Amino acid sequence: MLKDDLTTYLSERYKGENLSQTEIKKIIARIDNVPSTPLYLGNKTTFELVNSGFDLLRPDKLAVHIDYINYDEPHKNIFRVVNQFSVQGKKLRRPDLLVFINGIPVAIFEFKTATEEDKTIHDAYLQIHNRYNRDIPDLMKYCFLTVISDGANTKLGTIFTPYQYFYSWNKINGNEEVSNGISALITMLKGAFDKTRLTAIIKDFIFYPDNARTETAIICRYPQYFAATAMLDNIKEHIKPNGDGKGGTYFGATGCGKTYTMLFLSRLLGNKERETFNNPTIIIITDREDLNNQTAELFSSALTYLKGTEHTIRPIESRQDLATALSSVISGGVYITTIQKFCESTGLISKRNNIICLCDEAHRTQTNTGAKLKITNGGIDTTYGFAKYLRDSFPNATYCGFTGTPIDETFAVFGKEIKERYTMKESSDDGITVRISYEPRLARVILDGKQAQIINKYYDKCTDDGANPEQVEESKKAMSKMKAVLGNPDRIKRLAKDIVFHYDTLCFEKPKVVQKAMIVCADRELAFLVLKEIVALRPEWNKPQKSEIELPIDELAKLEPIEKIKFVVTRSQDDPNDLYEICGTKEYRQKLDRLFKKDNSNFKIAIVVDMWITGFDIPSLAVMYIDKPLQKHTLIQTISRVNRVYAGKDKGLIVDYIGIKEDMLEAVKKYGQGGESPIDELAVSIAVFRNHIDLIDSLLANFNATKFFVGTPIERLNCLNLAAEYVQSNKEFEIRFMGLSRRLKGAYEIVFPSGELTDNETAKAQFYLSIRSIIYKQTKGDAPDAEVMNSIVEKMVQDAITCTGIENIVDDKKIETINDEEFIKQLNAVKLPISKFNALLKLLKKAISGYGRINKVKAIEFDKRLRAVIENYNTRDKLVFTSEVVADFINDLSGELIKIFKDLEDDKTSFEQLGITFEEKAFYDILVKVRDEHKFHYADEKCLILAKEIKKLVDDKAQYADYLVRDDIRNQLNRDLTVLLYKNGYPPEWDEEVFNKVMEQAENFKKWEDK
Repeated sequence: MLKDDLTTYLSERYKGENLSQTEIKKIIARIDNVPSTPLYLGNKTTFELVNSGFDLLRPDKLAVHIDYINYDEPHKNIFRVVNQFSVQGKKLRRPDLLVFINGIPVAIFEFKTATEEDKTIHDAYLQIHNRYNRDIPDLMKYCFLTVISDGANTKLGTIFTPYQYFYSWNKINGNEEVSNGISALITMLKGAFDKTRLTAIIKDFIFYPDNARTETAIICRYPQYFAATAMLDNIKEHIKPNGDGKGGTYFGATGCGKTYTMLFLSRLLGNKERETFNNPTIIIITDREDLNNQTAELFSSALTYLKGTEHTIRPIESRQDLATALSSVISGGVYITTIQKFCESTGLISKRNNIICLCDEAHRTQTNTGAKLKITNGGIDTTYGFAKYLRDSFPNATYCGFTGTPIDETFAVFGKEIKERYTMKESSDDGITVRISYEPRLARVILDGKQAQIINKYYDKCTDDGANPEQVEESKKAMSKMKAVLGNPDRIKRLAKDIVFHYDTLCFEKPKVVQKAMIVCADRELAFLVLKEIVALRPEWNKPQKSEIELPIDELAKLEPIEKIKFVVTRSQDDPNDLYEICGTKEYRQKLDRLFKKDNSNFKIAIVVDMWITGFDIPSLAVMYIDKPLQKHTLIQTISRVNRVYAGKDKGLIVDYIGIKEDMLEAVKKYGQGGESPIDELAVSIAVFRNHIDLIDSLLANFNATKFFVGTPIERLNCLNLAAEYVQSNKEFEIRFMGLSRRLKGAYEIVFPSGELTDNETAKAQFYLSIRSIIYKQTKGDAPDAEVMNSIVEKMVQDAITCTGIENIVDDKKIETINDEEFIKQLNAVKLPISKFNALLKLLKKAISGYGRINKVKAIEFDKRLRAVIENYNTRDKLVFTSEVVADFINDLSGELIKIFKDLEDDKTSFEQLGITFEEKAFYDILVKVRDEHKFHYADEKCLILAKEIKKLVDDKAQYADYLVRDDIRNQLNRDLTVLLYKNGYPPEWDEEVFNKVMEQAENFKKWEDK
């Protein structure tokens, strides 16, 4: 913390209060003394102080409310950006950039170079979330925002945000086009770190849940920020009694986080312009129990965050419960309920105009405010929808709609769309949702062309809810014909067989990734037939078990035995007995809901009709098999079930067995955005796949790959390794191949499960992706997120590496020393120079890293030598010679690596010849290094004596477990070391440098001992 800045700010802000210097020190100490361990609690407590301030009690004077940041007048704060700010904790760390407000470091930036391919924002993430959180918690307790960037990618989160949930801030203001890539750094700085915007985000758009089970801190995404602020302005304009009560419609893509937008808006309504909103009562209205429960869970964890709402946040049990709750208060509170509760009885609940209703899924029951005529035995009755009864209950309330698929009625009921819409394409481009891939498979199950015509005619007859009776009757007739088609026994068999084949192939591709599936059928009877056919093909799917994958015993114990495939539909009293029994009770279906959402549960495939196809969120849902006519907003809501972000999931897949393509594209056009579709069609992906196969064919035209396709197993493996050598012979060539193969991999993962590829295309793809995998394994190790290989290719590559002996070389557990005869024998057996070089490089890097724990100074010297070899290797493109010359060049570099390796091993044992311990040797090397760098005379013998004395000093202080972080002990050690160096004639001008290096080495010893 920059205490001078905070002192200046407090003196100026509260100069009318005549704060004494003692009081200012007390205010600073209040935040400075917040414990930094555990870090989450420290960060959360610090944030609450910075966000809300506190009341400073003053003897004989009125208390003063102290705010550490002036949120009302941002320009009166002291903003400072500091580069390479040194922070001493368990280690000395220098974050790339810190943003201070009034001396408080509220944001941390970490940058990686954009010019080096192997330096990514994931490295920046690890640096902050692993190193900084561990080593300098006294700084990190203040940091509420985290930015990671490599120039081409810039993303925002918190110090507790998982890597996959960091997002770009892609707009400066809400009315321009999205900016990605390098321009995202500009939009981040101008959009999120404008002074006024930054203070607004800290004040109202960072959320720490109460009693969080995990270390969770939520920061808004840019569409949530713009939507909440725009909706606030719109409500202000339309709130009754001066307005019409239509607060506006927010159009946000399904899965983009609208519930959090409602949470941020609720905070603004409770804390902004209280004279306008008069501390409103906020009622969150959903139209399904599961959505209601999810929303209630989120809002109930936000009691601290929504403190402006008078601390009443709870779900509502009934209409009467809500009436009772509101009768005792005149303002405040957040209540969560379903719209269906408003028909339990009718009439007025409250006339207050400071009630704001936030209506989720504002395209269904939330819009039916009009009257309908119903013919009964007693005559004609007039009926109304739930939305009408809601408005009768609160005639003076303001109503806001939230939906990813607004219909005309949405705008009529809730008012105009606010300008901050967020489309499907923007959401998938930003990584907030994954892209959707579309795969048509109607041809695989249709029996003849006439049946396709019947289905098309049915789509022509389909009408929206509320159609006139004649249209409804025609639609029913068409449906009866289509049901005869869909229920044809041969077709059901084909459908079941194709779904089983497709799902097996999908899971085979990524066996380590949870991939849940839904099968959507036209009605309950058809769904039951599909279930029976699938179970006949896979009887093991119908046997209860806890899990079909290996799990730790403690995790397995928490799971309930259940079948892999389950039937999820409501029952009817007129159902045949077998159908009636399998549907189960409401409580049973709630259990299925809970288990399907558990990633490790054995329940992987749900057969549904209407349940779960809208408003049901399960991130691990990877594929939806659609055999039901769907249109317009219902179609978009349904296919959006598969677009949630999940680890290892790079797309959501829609498999079409009924011909929804035209309706889907029409719906996407309406609810997506103009230009490129957010849905990847199979035909397009196949074209991309084949194009990249051709491009790589041309690239490797001079390499003979025949043995891979027709040779014996060992010949195939040798060919694979030779191909990896060939690709790496030239750096530019390697970069080109890796770029093309990356795009090939993305297309392959989409088209492989479809069964559309020929055997030759599959073999070629696996060959090229195997080459890619070998290069990654040899040069980059395990890459985050995007480089998970297909299981077939992964096994092939593993076998290849094992057979060539390379695996034995890089596995340091199997060797004792570089001089080991067995190791040298294995090394000489490797005839591929680049593979040998990469294997040695990986092993040497690990050896240097390990030595760094024992002797940091020497490890740095060896690392410099290693880097010189790597730099030489990277200039191989300049060799315009034959492959033999290139091989000789690489082999010479491998020889240099072996020389470094041997020197390192010799240095490890050199302490024995010097007659000292390896710990004393580390301090000896420090003294020699400082001496040689600054070119002064000091005999080696004297360095040996001095090193032993330094070891004694460190051991003396090491009796205190926390000696590395206690300032008093560090200061004492510094003084004792200075005296020791002086007495032994070591030049005093280098005392501080020696001390810093000694402390760094002591930290290494401490970590080494702990392990």
